[in-house]
Amino acid sequence: MILTTPLLERLARAGEVHVVATPANAAVLANHPAVASVIVYDKRRTDAGLLGLIRVAARLRATGATTAYMAQGSWRTAALARVAGVSSVGFDTSAGRWLYSRRVAYRKDWHHAQRLWALATDPRDASVVPERLRPSLYPGASDQAQVTALLHTAGVGDGEPLIALAPGSVWATKRWPSYDALARDLAGRWPDARIAVLGAAADAPLAAAIRIAVQERGGAPIIDATGQLSLLGSAALLARCVVLATNDSAPLHLASAMNTPTVALFGPTVPAMGFGPLADRHVVLGRDELTCRPCSAHGGEACPLGHWTCMRDVTASDVGAAVATMFDPPREAGPLR
Repeated sequence: MILTTPLLERLARAGEVHVVATPANAAVLANHPAVASVIVYDKRRTDAGLLGLIRVAARLRATGATTAYMAQGSWRTAALARVAGVSSVGFDTSAGRWLYSRRVAYRKDWHHAQRLWALATDPRDASVVPERLRPSLYPGASDQAQVTALLHTAGVGDGEPLIALAPGSVWATKRWPSYDALARDLAGRWPDARIAVLGAAADAPLAAAIRIAVQERGGAPIIDATGQLSLLGSAALLARCVVLATNDSAPLHLASAMNTPTVALFGPTVPAMGFGPLADRHVVLGRDELTCRPCSAHGGEACPLGHWTCMRDVTASDVGAAVATMFDPPREAGPLR
């Protein structure tokens, strides 16, 4: 959803844009100036089954939309547009492609934000050069208030630099295992900086390991934001940070949207798949010489070959040095945006 925002901004220049979104993704688009409305499609609960699809299709039809750009390529989404009587444009590799009014070539060599942006491009135009590829998000007053309260409770002073770490991922093999060692290194390099740990509530044990590592080094207490912020709240916190070190996961894209300098760690996946960082300043670390990468589209619960070298061999000192390129000289902490 985050990577769809350049497409939404482009479409908004021609008219109103209405977005069909899952309950989990809908809140990401709150306050976005390119979005006229968000139609929540709860396909697993209140809108489950054929009757739910028909009900959501009626809401889509009522917007007066004439074309659906299929950022999500399932059969269900394609059927939704067809039932709503809306022509559809989507990728020629999508499961629902046989129901599309027009199919667009899926370019594996492009970033996914550019692939999505190209859905609104005349197919006769072979050279697609987006004028703005970096995504955008707009945290609201409540999101910023979450961050203000969190930082106040943690005793963060005005202008105190923050380093963000995002150690989690839904996929186990995407989780770099040395964030605690990195935090220990960072606490020694910049004792005046504070480390903020972002993630879901399930990432709390990872934050706890980072807290212990920083305490052992004698660093300032970390700011544990795991499970404490909404997605837009996390974006607002990242806007306050000097740099983010992250796995190939959602915080990477939040940082791109807020243009926060990013150090991205890729193991079982690679940026060439189309989901690398888009912040103006970023560094990607990974074991490029390994012929087994990428091993899957998303990573997995265990390394298929049993060694997990792609992540184990990325050292904390290498990541710390990459963070230093973003942090030195330090950027002054700015206001929340």
